[in-house]
Amino acid sequence: MPRAPFQVLVFPYRKNLQNQFEFALLLRADEGFWQGIAGGGEDDETPLEAARRETFEETGIGTTSTFIQLDTIESVPVTEFKDSSIWGEDVYVIPQYCFGVSTSQFDINISDEHSAYGWFLYEQAHQILKFDGNKTALWELNQRLKKKGPRG
Repeated sequence: MPRAPFQVLVFPYRKNLQNQFEFALLLRADEGFWQGIAGGGEDDETPLEAARRETFEETGIGTTSTFIQLDTIESVPVTEFKDSSIWGEDVYVIPQYCFGVSTSQFDINISDEHSAYGWFLYEQAHQILKFDGNKTALWELNQRLKKKGPRG
């Protein structure tokens, strides 16, 4: 399957027993940093279809779960992707579309791409994320879930 010239980022979320939102982050096995579910589109997938597929492949969270498409779209340099040459010499960056996915699961079945996962409150999750774009997407999702508005 050819790799489509876009990326998706998905943050699973749930409410804990104290009625607070928690976010699942995954620890990359190869590079050792925390992130949401990340992956590329395939063939003619839409970003939402890719988000559903990647979420299931990397965590086992069902494709019929409720996804929220965020406004956050980050540009990622093509040099971050080993097979980027298929997009030609005119493509310098690809968009990363961001989502949240609601789950009641307490256990996640991580793929071999990850060595661990954890559920974190917003403040801790925001602090351990590596990339600014991930932090922006998580901030937006948290604001939306708390129904605070952009400046609330």
